[in-house]
Amino acid sequence: MGYSMASIKNKEALIENGESPSDKKARMLALSSFEHALKAVDPKQIIKSKIRLDNSKLLVNDYVFDIDRFENIYVVGGGKASGSMAEALEHVLGSRIREGVVNVPHGSSHKTEIIKLHGASHPVPDEAGVEGAQHIIELTEKAKENDLVVCLISGGGSSLMPLPRNDVSLADKKEITDMLLKSGATINEINTVRKHISNIKGGWLAKKAYPATILNLILSDVIGDPLDFIASGPTVPDSTTFKDAIKVLKKYNLWEKAPASIRKVLSDGEKGVIPETPKPDDKTFKKVFNVVVGNNRTASLAACNYLKSEGLNTLLLTTTLEGEARHVGVMMASIIQEIGFSGNPLKKPAAVVAGGETTVTVTGKGVGGRNQELALAAIPKINGINGAVLASMSTDGIDGPTDAAGAIVDGKTLAKAVKRGLAPEEFLAENDSYNFFSKLEDLIFTGQTGTNVNDITVIVVL
Repeated sequence: MGYSMASIKNKEALIENGESPSDKKARMLALSSFEHALKAVDPKQIIKSKIRLDNSKLLVNDYVFDIDRFENIYVVGGGKASGSMAEALEHVLGSRIREGVVNVPHGSSHKTEIIKLHGASHPVPDEAGVEGAQHIIELTEKAKENDLVVCLISGGGSSLMPLPRNDVSLADKKEITDMLLKSGATINEINTVRKHISNIKGGWLAKKAYPATILNLILSDVIGDPLDFIASGPTVPDSTTFKDAIKVLKKYNLWEKAPASIRKVLSDGEKGVIPETPKPDDKTFKKVFNVVVGNNRTASLAACNYLKSEGLNTLLLTTTLEGEARHVGVMMASIIQEIGFSGNPLKKPAAVVAGGETTVTVTGKGVGGRNQELALAAIPKINGINGAVLASMSTDGIDGPTDAAGAIVDGKTLAKAVKRGLAPEEFLAENDSYNFFSKLEDLIFTGQTGTNVNDITVIVVL
């Protein structure tokens, strides 16, 4: 199996968009740091480095599994990175795998021989996802006490493994997902609702697999790596309740707008009419082993290490970045200004890396993603600063409902926009960052990266 460094398809063109030699160099450094970050969280690389077979012993971090003691090994799961993970796991375990089903995004290019890769939709679920989730349930229910179920979980699994609960239809689930995505709710809040209208998430998949042993291999896309929020935690105990899910919908004024079937399931659950999601004291979880194989910190540190190797004074600001994208963009731009004014928190040449995931409250009619909106908001504040760049991207290569991973700006972006009759504030008001950056040819394109560990924002000041 070959391993390649993930790349930015239009990297050279983005570098050439810089007007001065300093702008070009700053763009090159920021974009190259992204490529190093993506390489560090390539699921194939991670599986290769963290999981190995020594005769009959499967070694995973501090865990040792004697696979000769298991009658069958099944593989299930879902997420944007789960296709890469499945391909790599087959390389390790080969024919020892009896059967597998993993839900991956439509168009996934990964190839497996034993594990079936089932295409599904993200971020809004589809019927194909339901079909795949049902196959996953059927497979886990086949598992017996002496079987091992390896569960491959990564970000995007919530949408890619839909299995609506009770009378909730897929259309209802699509509707509430779309409403939550546009509301400004955090991924944790969105997944709190998803878990309680699902028959597979929030620990239910583990219940179906019991009494088999479960090994969860998790690539985290949630800040702080709370296991029950990554892909809505299908095989781990749930820390949230029906009451919490209702609170989320009321917080964003969505309770009255939510489909009646969803309100009924959540209300019935709060009253105890239907069972709560499995909790930590459930016997199911005594046979579940969890390994976070990679996360945003892994990627952010790789970006930092590259920038340091290029001679920049480098700071990893945070891997828990949250907030409205436009506000975070202004904040990151203010750090660029401060470095130029005072050499604080770093003297030039400087680089600051911030990982996490911002949100966008959609009020306009435009098209964009949180990373593009973050970059758009930063433009006025860095205007005129030579050799200063801000770039922001989603590590899965898909920023919002667009085909771009993110965007890059520098101190000349505003002047270029004005020359073309583009007013950044007007595009920001319409949440139309994609069309703004498309006109300036400053969108970052990677295609589907096969990984997913939140977002990374990099600023470079030379």
